[in-house]
Amino acid sequence: MSTQGLERAYARTRSILVNVTPEQLSAPTPCQSWQVRDLLNHLIGATFFYAETLNTGAAPSPVEADFSSGDLIATYDEAADRALTAFAAPGTEEKTVTLRLGPLPGRVFMGIAATDVLVHGWDLARATGQPTDFEPELAEQLLDGARALLQPSLRGDDGKAPFGLEQPAPPDACASDRLAAFLGRRV
Repeated sequence: MSTQGLERAYARTRSILVNVTPEQLSAPTPCQSWQVRDLLNHLIGATFFYAETLNTGAAPSPVEADFSSGDLIATYDEAADRALTAFAAPGTEEKTVTLRLGPLPGRVFMGIAATDVLVHGWDLARATGQPTDFEPELAEQLLDGARALLQPSLRGDDGKAPFGLEQPAPPDACASDRLAAFLGRRV
């Protein structure tokens, strides 16, 4: 299975991560209940989660660690390498993984992972004053996938549902801003 979209999401988010300073770790993010540190811990923990889920076929317990206390870039790279290796393994596209959403084929799971990585890259960029207009083709593809997959039952208040309510995006908003707004971020 081609991991090109996921690779691009990891690379773009990494290009934002390398510009985060220690002073920004306590800054607020578009995810209302998270500071930058929390966002980074989620992003890296979720990436390890993707690899483990593919390797076992079922979702493991979430990773609870403060990755911001160590070498963030090295840990991010290690997690991304593990996830990309797991997604690139033969048979992953047809493999079924079981998540809280229920059983999903590997190709759908990879779309979810790419969306999560790219939109959290957007969150990180917004929180740290970096540009959010990036990866227009990928963001557009992921937005189409999110529109097809995201059920209203998954939307609600911050901390109580995986996704917030869809927010309006300006008519001239870039694709990554529209993706973020669809997933509940104010743009």
